[in-house]
Amino acid sequence: MKEILHVLLMESIYVCLLDTDSGTPFISALELRHFQDFSYRTSDEALLLYKRLDVGSTTNQQIRYRDDGYDRIWVPYSMPNCVPFDTPLPIDTLGETEFDLPSKVMSTAVKPINGNGSLHLEFDTGDPSLVFYVYMHFAELEKLLGNQFREFKIELNNKPWVRNSVVPIYLNSTTVNSTEPMRGPELRFSIHKTPKATLPPILNAIEVYIVKEFFYKPTHREDVNALMEINSSYARDKNWQGDPCLPLPPWDGLECSYDGYNPPSIMSLNLSSRGLTGKISPSLSKLKSLQYLDLSNNSLTGSLPEALSELPLLKVLNLSGNKLSGSVPPGLMGRQNNGLTLSVEQNPDLCPSAPCKNKKTNFVVPLIVATASLLVILLALVIFWRYKREKKAAELVVKSHKEEGSLESNNRQFTYSEVVSITNDFQTVIGKGGFGKVFHGYLEDETQVAIKMLSTSSTQGSTQFLTEAQFLMRVHHRNLVSLVGYCNEDTKIGLIYEYMANGSLREHLSDKTKNALSWKERFQIAVDVAQGLEYLHHGCKPPIIHRDVKTSNILLSENLQAKLGDFGFSKFFPVESESHLSTSVVGTPGYLDPEYYFSNRLTEKSDVYSFGVVILELITGRPAIIKGYENTHIVEWVSPILSSGDIRSIVDPRLQGNFDTNSVWKAMETAMACVSPTSIQRPTMNHVLIELKECTEIEMAWDQTGRMEGKVMKSFDSFETNPVGLETKMGPKAR
Repeated sequence: MKEILHVLLMESIYVCLLDTDSGTPFISALELRHFQDFSYRTSDEALLLYKRLDVGSTTNQQIRYRDDGYDRIWVPYSMPNCVPFDTPLPIDTLGETEFDLPSKVMSTAVKPINGNGSLHLEFDTGDPSLVFYVYMHFAELEKLLGNQFREFKIELNNKPWVRNSVVPIYLNSTTVNSTEPMRGPELRFSIHKTPKATLPPILNAIEVYIVKEFFYKPTHREDVNALMEINSSYARDKNWQGDPCLPLPPWDGLECSYDGYNPPSIMSLNLSSRGLTGKISPSLSKLKSLQYLDLSNNSLTGSLPEALSELPLLKVLNLSGNKLSGSVPPGLMGRQNNGLTLSVEQNPDLCPSAPCKNKKTNFVVPLIVATASLLVILLALVIFWRYKREKKAAELVVKSHKEEGSLESNNRQFTYSEVVSITNDFQTVIGKGGFGKVFHGYLEDETQVAIKMLSTSSTQGSTQFLTEAQFLMRVHHRNLVSLVGYCNEDTKIGLIYEYMANGSLREHLSDKTKNALSWKERFQIAVDVAQGLEYLHHGCKPPIIHRDVKTSNILLSENLQAKLGDFGFSKFFPVESESHLSTSVVGTPGYLDPEYYFSNRLTEKSDVYSFGVVILELITGRPAIIKGYENTHIVEWVSPILSSGDIRSIVDPRLQGNFDTNSVWKAMETAMACVSPTSIQRPTMNHVLIELKECTEIEMAWDQTGRMEGKVMKSFDSFETNPVGLETKMGPKAR
């Protein structure tokens, strides 16, 4: 537990946990309490708690909220050569005090055993560079007689600590602290009674804080607000959180200015090739310290805002490779004469100077001639390519195998003759894809396996095939299909997997001749797949994005344990990179993340979207794309029914109402969160897994309750009951 008192310099506070190469940072809870402005005020911005002691405690227990309204934790402390004493009467009943100290702490104290003795406290800090502030709290607990008087002085390292002596007030707290900090490897306090005092000194409580120095001020507030607006406009980056410039390094794409005196400001902003769409955000003109702005190679549209010419320090503005239109504002054109480097190439509808001329005139005939010539050339190339493709297919497979990585690993290597024997000369085909066919087989110990053989006529498949091999040799999880071995003999390349006796989830949901999966089985499948994805995203270093999560790639074992397979499209997601990868779009229609499809920005949330579609299929029994007069996406089909609250019309009718409505609602909420159109609004797989486990717990509780009710109902079988109809009328229970 760490506690810090911090003076806010702006309306927001950012807390960041840094990796110090001693393990992954994590936090279990974060609490913020607002203190009165006049308490704990120093010339420094922050104080880190060193000690907070309840001196003379009679219970030997920590005191905190509710006894302390600010939840300061007071640790019991006994001093040697001292006697504790207390009062049953409350402290500070006359009103609010400066430090608002808890009565339970201030109602106990210590005094020396010897009436003429002193109190001594020593703190061995061990670091002479540390700077401290100390607060001592006193309250008189004894009703003094007329001839009794308590007064004392406080010394630090044999020198007066505070100028005035202390006279504690009966049943009221007094706090003593120095206005200047102190430093040293040892802090030795002595509390002595004054010559005119008749009673020894006392001490009720003490707090010691270390000064926490921040070498940089928070980033310039206007810059922070502008960046937040920019991030919101483009839904750009989930890692754009906290202070943009601190701690180092700054946010991805930023460069900040640091001078040690003024707040950092944004000097450079690079959002090139980030899949940005829409108009140029007007908030960019609020970054008054900006010198370099790069928005190139995106899909920005609309006109160029005149406000960009008002950035006083702007030196470089790169807008090339977008879809901007209109003309360059005169202000920006004028800035070019004053040293601004402006790049607007590859914006077909943008005129570098005004007024714009119609580019479409006088180009029709040359365009037709050029297009016809190009078609002839392309046709010749296609014919030549198809001729060469079959001739060199085997060479292409071998070449891609050598270039993309070896299949050498600790997995067992099979010869091609062994593969022929295992598959009984490739007798039973159990699957087929762009790579080739999948065959069923038996090892020598009768273990069943599935063997995927790479076809020599498959060029696209060879890349996916080798990608999958490399991934499966690195990842191992009970909810991922495991690799038994491989064959790598000349052009005969194959992968041997564990056999999944119950086929794919898609088969069970679409084949009406199969027994319907129960609600409990469906959600155990969902949890299994979520565990596999959570391992890929958070358990692998670097993380892995599957990119093709769908029901046909979810395989079921003999006991219906679900495992995710087919890693042909998977991508490593290097930790050192940005929060996303800019890559070509691959995947299956219906499961494809729309944000990834339009922007080419791949994140782990792309898998989350696909998994959300899988959950909807488990709930409804319908495919991702529902065939009909107009093909309908499952999200579009579910949404209007869900908004009406008719949850039973959504659930697969083959379940015949045998489920708990509460668990369906929670599962549906989780699925709809996963399929949010923008990735920043989707949960992580960690969160999805937690939600699904809670859903299965709800279902188990409902199932157990149902069994108990079933036993009771046997003795009342002469009565007609309709629990399903009743539950429909009642709706979902409150959670």
